[in-house]
Amino acid sequence: MTILGISCFYHDSAAALIQDGRIVAAAEEERFTRVKHDSRFPEEAIKFCLAEAGITAGEIDYIGFYEKPMLKFERAMHTAKANFPYAQEAFEEGLPRLLHEELRIEEIFHEHFETDAEFLYVDHHLSHAASAFLVSPFEEAAVLTVDGVGEWATTGMGYGKGTDVELFKEIHYPHSLGLLYSAITAYLGFKVNNDEYKVMGLASYGQPTMVDKIRQLLTVHEDGSYALNLEYFSHHYSTRRPYTDKLIELLGEPRVPESTTDQRHMDLAASVQAVLEEVLLKIFDALHEQTGSKNICLAGGVALNGVANWNVFQKSKFEDIYIQPASSDSGGALGAAAYIYHTALGHPRTEPMETALLGPGFSNEQVEEALQRLGANYHKLEESNLMDETARLINEGAIIGWFQGRMEYGPRALGCRSILANPCDPEMKDTLNARVKFREEFRPFAPAILEERVNDYFEIDRPAPFMLLVPQVKEGKGESIPAVTHVDNSARVQTVSRKVNPRFYDLISAFEKHSGTPIMINTSFNVRGEPIVCTPDEAYNCFAHTDIDFLVINDFLVEKEF
Repeated sequence: MTILGISCFYHDSAAALIQDGRIVAAAEEERFTRVKHDSRFPEEAIKFCLAEAGITAGEIDYIGFYEKPMLKFERAMHTAKANFPYAQEAFEEGLPRLLHEELRIEEIFHEHFETDAEFLYVDHHLSHAASAFLVSPFEEAAVLTVDGVGEWATTGMGYGKGTDVELFKEIHYPHSLGLLYSAITAYLGFKVNNDEYKVMGLASYGQPTMVDKIRQLLTVHEDGSYALNLEYFSHHYSTRRPYTDKLIELLGEPRVPESTTDQRHMDLAASVQAVLEEVLLKIFDALHEQTGSKNICLAGGVALNGVANWNVFQKSKFEDIYIQPASSDSGGALGAAAYIYHTALGHPRTEPMETALLGPGFSNEQVEEALQRLGANYHKLEESNLMDETARLINEGAIIGWFQGRMEYGPRALGCRSILANPCDPEMKDTLNARVKFREEFRPFAPAILEERVNDYFEIDRPAPFMLLVPQVKEGKGESIPAVTHVDNSARVQTVSRKVNPRFYDLISAFEKHSGTPIMINTSFNVRGEPIVCTPDEAYNCFAHTDIDFLVINDFLVEKEF
């Protein structure tokens, strides 16, 4: 039984393929087209999934789309009518996309691929819910989905057991925690649906001195339900900016994009982060009371906020948590496929999703062909020598482009398409931001640590394989790993297990022998504004045009020629 799930036409288009209960492949379209957050029909991602499974489109049994276009069309019509004439321009801009893309998804699919597979539609937030619960290690769990908006829902609260997952309560558009956070993202001069994580990082530099003002933007009830004060927002009728002049009256002049961030901006980021966590905790508490479960599963774009995830989970009554690594719209492709296979068709669940390494991989032969064609200066090493030499170079201060195995699904590089460096070097954070990543100086870097050693350095009692939990660094440890210790003494931890990624695990182990530290800086292998590299050619070009010192790609060590 083969199920293909797809998501597209908003942001982060993707495809995922499940075959007899096993996730065979999953990838975002942007990795192939090189258009960041590409929203177009995921033709290349689908081609990859089919190739990885060794099948043609004609062998697919079902195709799942991650939302219901007719419900989305209904919401667009209702919103335009309710906000006429203010919403006319936004409606006219959005209508062609609905009519010519989402409402034609089956026709578009058949324009690209020949198949007799049945096309099924899964509600957007149900796709999110399925993407988390049905691949989790839990037999039963509370489920929470939070994002900008699906068809109507912006927040979904539910429960999963066995192969069943349902949402028993929803909050509907235009009331949205995701869009509240996005409005402040835009106000702070960053890009919506792209830079929300920058606000999370900036928040660590501030104090929540503006919490009372942010609380004026919404009403929150004890059961976790909430409503935005729409006088401050314009996302429901404008495509120009998601906030009104009334928000400017409340908060002052917005930051000009690319300008310097000051303390007011930092305090505002800290304040919206604090209020987001307040609301999420009320939802967590309500879910715990309603479900009685000790477990919770998260998905939706807001679930990528690792600071909120950890802070709220710690304060909640839940004992265990699972977060979908591709929590934004790209994960909806996997959720749609999983829902059809397990819930709609009733097939039992198999192994939980312990890895996000579901994208393309390349053989040594393919890599060497690319290196020769590109004129690279390289040599091949045996694995033990490769690990030791790479670890030695990192310990001596080198920045390494690390390209191994299958590419990650989701926004985080988890040790296969990564840039690695020494966390013990106090200057490395600024060096990477300025000379390699070409990004804002306040942006932090994540520590990748051997799974069994995580509690030696961080205030966390469980694995965090997907870089979606942000605990505190243990007292006295921050001084030894300054490049991954954020200004508020936190760190976006990734735990690395030998089972999931043996080569990355062995490299960190080798680095510990050289440095005494079982941790490396791990950041995505790309520069600002570009998707993470996918192919050997892209890895080499990124290496060649930045201050990355060496490229380690499969069994090859590539040096720069001077």
